[in-house]
Amino acid sequence: MSAGGEPIWVPAPDEVAAAQVSRFARWLTQDGRAELSDDYLELWRWSTEHLEKFWPGVWDYFGVRSASPYERVLSGSVMPDVRWFTGAQVSYVEHMFRGRDPERVALIDVRESAQPGAAPVSRRLTWGMLREQVGGLAAMLRELGVGPGDRVAGYVPNAAEAVIAFLATASLGAIWSGCGQDYSPAAAAERLGQLEPVVLIAADGYRYGGREFDRRGAVTELAALLPGLRATIVFPRLGLSADTAAGRLGWPASAGSVELVPVAVPFGHPIWILFSSGTTGRPKGIVHSTGGVLLEHLKAMSLGLDLGERDTFFWYTSPSWMVWNYLVSGLLAGARIVCYDGSPSYPSWDALWALAAEHRVTLLGTSPAHLRGCAQAGVEPARDHDLSALRSLGSSGSALPGDAYFWVADHVGRRVRVNSTSGGTDVVSAFAGGSPIVPVWPGELSAPCLGVALDAWDARGRPVRGAVGELVVTKPMPSMPVAFWNDPGGSRYREAYFGTYPGVWRHGDWITITDRGSVVVHGRSDATLNRQGVRMGSSDIYHVVEQLDEIAEALVVGVERPEGEYWMPLFVVLNPGHELDDALTGKIRRAIRAGASPRHVPDEIIAVPAIPHTRTGKKLEIPVKRILQGGDPRLEAGAVDNPEALRWFAAYQTRTPIP
Repeated sequence: MSAGGEPIWVPAPDEVAAAQVSRFARWLTQDGRAELSDDYLELWRWSTEHLEKFWPGVWDYFGVRSASPYERVLSGSVMPDVRWFTGAQVSYVEHMFRGRDPERVALIDVRESAQPGAAPVSRRLTWGMLREQVGGLAAMLRELGVGPGDRVAGYVPNAAEAVIAFLATASLGAIWSGCGQDYSPAAAAERLGQLEPVVLIAADGYRYGGREFDRRGAVTELAALLPGLRATIVFPRLGLSADTAAGRLGWPASAGSVELVPVAVPFGHPIWILFSSGTTGRPKGIVHSTGGVLLEHLKAMSLGLDLGERDTFFWYTSPSWMVWNYLVSGLLAGARIVCYDGSPSYPSWDALWALAAEHRVTLLGTSPAHLRGCAQAGVEPARDHDLSALRSLGSSGSALPGDAYFWVADHVGRRVRVNSTSGGTDVVSAFAGGSPIVPVWPGELSAPCLGVALDAWDARGRPVRGAVGELVVTKPMPSMPVAFWNDPGGSRYREAYFGTYPGVWRHGDWITITDRGSVVVHGRSDATLNRQGVRMGSSDIYHVVEQLDEIAEALVVGVERPEGEYWMPLFVVLNPGHELDDALTGKIRRAIRAGASPRHVPDEIIAVPAIPHTRTGKKLEIPVKRILQGGDPRLEAGAVDNPEALRWFAAYQTRTPIP
């Protein structure tokens, strides 16, 4: 793909000079670490060619403290057998609170109103209030015996208490893992139960789309599925009466006398465990290091997103998704963050724009699906709201189509920079995205992120430009996982990322790197579902559907369509004596909604004669997806247990217009 067309946004000279990434480049030069100009790609190349200079530069520029000096920046040479900053002892929480004005607002908690159709309600926590509440909860956890290495699980909406719970956990050197309350107890236990958590933190419920969801029963059911729990701490979100069952505790009252004293841990000590989408089998617990997250997110928030103390950072997300962790780290840059618990389209598609205007948001993050909904609904953000504070609009989860860039320019603002990003739960950050000093071209991610040795490779491991290739990272990043949970010897970890190209990270996305260095993302090269910006696992759907008496087997795929459309059909094989009528279709949808989550409900349910598998019994999700996209399934002869089943999908694609 040759780089053509005109950029839709170009930074002004004063914007380039003022950007934090420019100040960082000047500091590197003045400190004698490098000789750099204001050219971003020059800085990116230096950052990937000199990892052992770049990451210490990030460390020193942001004043990272260590209880003991590090011995080496990088030990080992072949991924994944590398270690970062050996000997260092760091604290994510200590760095977050250091030097903050206790009177300044740190977090804005927003949720849907209990009054139908009314505007959301909000509360503000200053840095002092946030520190006090983190200290109070940390003291409660400490009294329960929680210490370094213990796991604390969250079953929570995107609320201030979720942030407090994570920070309190991390301050003790314990490990956080959470998911949203739209997950059923069984689906949540599939993830959290693997970790054997000692404490569960949950809300009494949440509101979404004008409805109230009482989750007290779900919390009780989930707690019963986590047999190692010492206690369950429940905070009021709906104001429902408290459950007085044994082991059930209320949220601690604020206690100003409780001092927060974060524990420093080794650089590679786990901070949180995020879960893969579970394409096959149980979702994989991805363990991230405290130091790796601290350095990566300092870089990403300040040098990538250009956030600072004057900014308000709001990204619409759920605690089930790594973007929630990304949002929380906005606090590392000193920015105010907005946690929104509710629907992005209630009481109208205008909801997020109204929130952005009310809270003077400077960086608003959303998804292609939301922008498409706003365009279809005729929403006019710039006309109806004062968005003068908004400098950047983030988009992640799936590729942002070119027409969305023009919609933002026409309806939000010509000087609002679209910052489309691509990354993953796997590194809890981005591989490529925008930069305040790089132009924006419609349909493209402006550049690779600093410190990310991004490339596009063909099947033989050769770099390609202007053509589609596999997204690979050829050198280590500090935020790459330290392990998968319950993976002795690391065999599953190695196979997941390094099985295709030994020593090189293969992520599972198709990308094109243009001749100007920008990146075009074409979609997943594996079978992960990626709907409305949230990656999900097909196994969660199979677990529900294949328990129904009427269903023999099922297969679900997510198909990226032109102009950013996404189609997620569910194909089912019926047991004898049943037909796929409206009643059964409704039953399947209700079962998925209750047993997995509303996001897992497919766009369409289609009866098929058979599901194709490999000879070893694995469902051929990726080949079916390729067929439905009009491509070659790329299978060797004899690799399919039932070739006729695969031919059915080819015939279906030919005769049926794909939405």
